Amino acid sequence: MNRIFFCFVSLLLFAYNVSAAENEKLPIGVIARFDDHGAGLPFDKAMESGVSVIQLKVPVAANRTEENVKKILDALKKHKVRLVCVVSGFAGESYKTIPTVKETVGLAPEKTRKARFEEFKDVSDFAKRLGAPSIQFHLGAVPHDTASKEYKDVVQITRDACDYVFENGQSLNLETGQETGAALLQFIRDVNRLNLHVNFDPANMILYGCGDPIEALRIVGRFVRSTHCKDARWAKQPGKEWGEEVLFGTGDVNAPLFLETLCSFGYDGPLIIERENRESPEQQYNDVLKTIEYLKQLK
Repeated sequence: MNRIFFCFVSLLLFAYNVSAAENEKLPIGVIARFDDHGAGLPFDKAMESGVSVIQLKVPVAANRTEENVKKILDALKKHKVRLVCVVSGFAGESYKTIPTVKETVGLAPEKTRKARFEEFKDVSDFAKRLGAPSIQFHLGAVPHDTASKEYKDVVQITRDACDYVFENGQSLNLETGQETGAALLQFIRDVNRLNLHVNFDPANMILYGCGDPIEALRIVGRFVRSTHCKDARWAKQPGKEWGEEVLFGTGDVNAPLFLETLCSFGYDGPLIIERENRESPEQQYNDVLKTIEYLKQLK
């Protein structure tokens, strides 16, 4: 009972602090990376882009130093940018194919789960030093059989993750993609933690072939605390091969309806631009700038 009470109070304080820190509804942001690890814009380019919020891809362990914490905090203060979450990830993850994702990504794969949970805790501790209110990641493929031991084990490790970040004053946001909206809703209910939320990425629903993103958003909308503004086109064989990521507003997501549906739940949180084009950094940055202007028009 005490744990539930303190969790409730913590969430109220978190909501108050976030509200007090925001001067605008639906602030536009980007994913930034401090080192060369993971997706997102280079940190310096993100600071120059004119956004008001960022999600920070966690640096590799060797770069989670006090010196770098100070550099990040100083840059955020200088550019008047707010850090809304730290995005976790793990060595050995591969997004080469959909089957490879199921085998290698997140805390779900049993063979790497124990070691990765220790890494996850370190990420949460690093995020606490930055004052980040939430941790976000791809949990991995949740087993479909909700009665199976494998499913129950993934539920339990997610509870453990929620409990750990709670002690650091954080929430945990699951990034969408590998489950249908209905399956994700069931999973959230089974985990049963008040600080478990959703980072809704509509393009991932298409890329993974897991269902219409608008329909899925309507199912889990009340749990959404952040979102990725990313677009994609359906594959010829959804779920068996990757769809194609495209500039936001030019694919099958239906960007105007996506934002309209978000707002129908009273959502006024960050709109985080994700453009995965590391092969051409200049094009990636230009696409982010185009998306910033497009989102301003939609707002």
